[in-house]
Amino acid sequence: MTTAVEGAAGAAKFAPGMQVRARDEDWLIVEVSETAKDGTRLDVRGTSPLVRDQRAVFFAHPDLDQVTPLRPEDTELRVDDSPECRRSRLFIDALIRKTPLPLSEQRLATVGTHLVDDLTYQREPAKAALRGLRPRLLIADAVGLGKTLEVGLLLSELIRRGRGERILVVTPKHILEQFQHELWTRFAIPLVRLDSAGIEQIKQRIPAGRNPFSYYKRAIISIDTLRSDRWRSHLMQVNWDAVVIDESHKLINTGTKNNRLAQLLAPKTDALILASATPHNGDRASFGELLSLLDPTAIPDTSDYDEKQLEHLYIRRHKMSPDVSAEIGHKWATRKKPMSIECTASAAEQHVFDELYNVWINPQNGQPAPVTGKGARLFPYTLLKAFLSSHEALAETVQNRIDSIDGSRNPQERARERAALVTLGKLAAEVKVEQASKFQQLVNELKNTIRVGPHSDTRVVIFSERRATLRMLQDALPAALGFTQGTKLTGAVRQLHGGLSDDEQQRIVKDFSLAGSELRVLLTGDIAAEGVNLHRQCHQMIHYDLPWSLITIEQRNGRIDRYGQQHSPEIRALLLLLQNENPDDPSADRKVSKRLLEREDEVHRTLGEAASILGLRDEEAERTAIMEGLASGASFDTVLPDETSDPFELFMAEHTPAGDAEDYRVPQLFASTRAFVEEALAEVYGNPEQKIDKRWDPDHPEMLVFTPDRELQRRLLVLPKSYLDERGVLEQLRLTFDAGFAQQRLDRARELSGNRNKGAITKQERTETSGWPDVSYLTDQHPVVEWLTDKVLVRLARNTAPVITAQVTQPVFLMQGMYSNAKGHPTVLAWSCVTGLDTGTPRFDDDLVGVLERAGVKPKMLNRPFTGDLTALQALVPAAVQAMRAHMAQLQAVQEEPLVEQLDEYEKRLTAWRIASESTYEQATGVRRRHAEQRVQKTAIEVEQLIEQLATQGESMVRLIGVLVPAAGTEQKGA
Repeated sequence: MTTAVEGAAGAAKFAPGMQVRARDEDWLIVEVSETAKDGTRLDVRGTSPLVRDQRAVFFAHPDLDQVTPLRPEDTELRVDDSPECRRSRLFIDALIRKTPLPLSEQRLATVGTHLVDDLTYQREPAKAALRGLRPRLLIADAVGLGKTLEVGLLLSELIRRGRGERILVVTPKHILEQFQHELWTRFAIPLVRLDSAGIEQIKQRIPAGRNPFSYYKRAIISIDTLRSDRWRSHLMQVNWDAVVIDESHKLINTGTKNNRLAQLLAPKTDALILASATPHNGDRASFGELLSLLDPTAIPDTSDYDEKQLEHLYIRRHKMSPDVSAEIGHKWATRKKPMSIECTASAAEQHVFDELYNVWINPQNGQPAPVTGKGARLFPYTLLKAFLSSHEALAETVQNRIDSIDGSRNPQERARERAALVTLGKLAAEVKVEQASKFQQLVNELKNTIRVGPHSDTRVVIFSERRATLRMLQDALPAALGFTQGTKLTGAVRQLHGGLSDDEQQRIVKDFSLAGSELRVLLTGDIAAEGVNLHRQCHQMIHYDLPWSLITIEQRNGRIDRYGQQHSPEIRALLLLLQNENPDDPSADRKVSKRLLEREDEVHRTLGEAASILGLRDEEAERTAIMEGLASGASFDTVLPDETSDPFELFMAEHTPAGDAEDYRVPQLFASTRAFVEEALAEVYGNPEQKIDKRWDPDHPEMLVFTPDRELQRRLLVLPKSYLDERGVLEQLRLTFDAGFAQQRLDRARELSGNRNKGAITKQERTETSGWPDVSYLTDQHPVVEWLTDKVLVRLARNTAPVITAQVTQPVFLMQGMYSNAKGHPTVLAWSCVTGLDTGTPRFDDDLVGVLERAGVKPKMLNRPFTGDLTALQALVPAAVQAMRAHMAQLQAVQEEPLVEQLDEYEKRLTAWRIASESTYEQATGVRRRHAEQRVQKTAIEVEQLIEQLATQGESMVRLIGVLVPAAGTEQKGA
């Protein structure tokens, strides 16, 4: 949805819904955007006979396309003879739908229209973002609160404001489809998925050499793919309305490919939304750099700032926040207390323990540990941690170290270490998986307590830090759990790890959320600890080994312990213990891992966030700190204090910017989206039942079915091919306006095959495995509604306005007026009704919908014949346009005031930032000083240009959209 913008020559303004003439044909503007060099880009649809319904793109520039707006003074009045004045009502409503909200309107306009629970706390990020000069925000809510839904709400608001036409979403590759699925099914925002398979398909669709980011206006791509230098040149050529970067803490480290990607994207987009539950890595400068992506003038020195300078840039809540806990109780079952399952080492495992402690950790007979080189002090604990995962992980770690020694310049200097490693490796090899105590206990828990097996639908996710452990479990678990019936059922136990292709990672995540898939046990490492929803069909989790990081434990637990979980999450951890443990000196799993599990649970139930305890805000830093503490002989309570020691607590504590709780009611002529769609289909097709096979499904009265035309099919092609093919979307659309029914079908899509043997589903449903629902929920932003809106606008002849006989006593001219800025966003918007033109004293009523309601312009109205003087009415059109222009000048002073104040305030902030920034490099010299000066000057120029672009420019755009006239005998005398 785009807005009125000034043409390259400065003489013309263009807006969606406006009619123009180009290349001797008439066109309706669908989208408008400004280009850097080619003037105004106009996406249009043909209205004259030769080009009717054809799409085209023009560039309003003296050297390119001559595009002439049709003058409002020349608008031709035509009597509406359609039943119940349907054509006029649809046209005016469609024009309102197509027109974005003004820049100064910060209230939310789309809440309550999506397939989500209407939770107040999830609205707050959108409100906070819209209050800024540009919509730029870090959504730092804790694990499980629904950041994807919050992103969807914000994007919906941007789209309604004409500030979300071009959207790029960047996520980790394993959650691409999950994110795409949520935005489509919940918010009707279609994104083309540019994963490895998607890119190959797109190459076949678009012309050779075309930039895929300019060809598709809304896309989702993995950060792994996008950070490749291959895409850099493509990205440099595209400007975005909105960029979303999920798991944005991966952008923090300066100099990495992820950071360079963020630095590239930040200046190429108007709106920038970062999302992460752990955005702070404990480094002050890194966090300052991250938030400077959102607002480069927020802080002069990224290593020296206070929370007041940043509070407008982030929002953070956790489960225990008052505004959150009050709303989510019924949708988030309380987790049970985690269980530590103690596994006493077998004889072979005890031999490994003895070797680790007596030779490596606490050497006997005064001998030093046989380790040298980098990380020597902590390497014994690396070996111990590997063994606490599995003997296979220890064997792999030992072999990697031996290979490192053999490949060093002087391997003979480390001969003692190599010999000790060989001995340790032999002991590890003597441990067999079937006799390993943790594996035996795992099988017992799965079979006898959780009851996972061939005849059970129960699911469990098992986490391990080590790939070798995951491979071991993959090989041994299926048979141990009985997933063999002549042949191995490989689908029951599967691994998710970073070595898989993005397509395979997405498929595994999706399968785990579908009740009908074979997948019962998901083996995964910490790749799945961030962003992945595993709670749809699962509330059981087992830590096969525990990371020595509260942050990672919290992230893991959050995969099943999150908003939408209907069953109390059950979390278990396997602990490998020494035989005949000394209570005063317990084994590491009991001393460290068990306490970490308990501590995370305590914090989860009180503070709501575990990262604040150690205050390091980085998983690797937490692991190192705990190892350092053990190596130095410190007690666990010293290593992991009861009280928070977070130096960034002020920044990352609960924070919700204050704002207006009131929502905005968009003017509309129809009682509902359903009413608009039904009348629009009738108007466009005359007999839609016959022409597009429109019908209400007899088995599901809430479901509307019809055959999409080619134009609508084109709009839907961005959705996954598997979804389009499986659901037959391009052959037959199934839609609903009923949120309850839509949610039911969405749930059913995940449950389909779960009842495959119970006769509860159809034969067709047994073959459906995508997890995409067969019914689409129709919001006002759904492609079907946008398609119908364009169809309705095209039906009105060039530069004409309808005349409607209504319950009025004098002619009422219905007008649209708009001021815009250089970016094409409305700054002042009015839907006004003008009377008294024939007396020379025009009067205005800015409540267009109210005027129409009082005039009886509504469904089932009687379309009385027009009996007035059309020529005399036509003669008043120029006066109506002139009066509206004068009225817009008066409205500008009032409506524009909040925006002017905001821009003035930002100018003051920019001046203060510039002065402070200059003082930071006063003592610097040479290249460093020049670079700092250039950076400050470049940023200041860019922000000054932004402020100038956001301010109102040029004259108002005015349009006559209709005239109400009195029926015969009801004219006001002397009017």
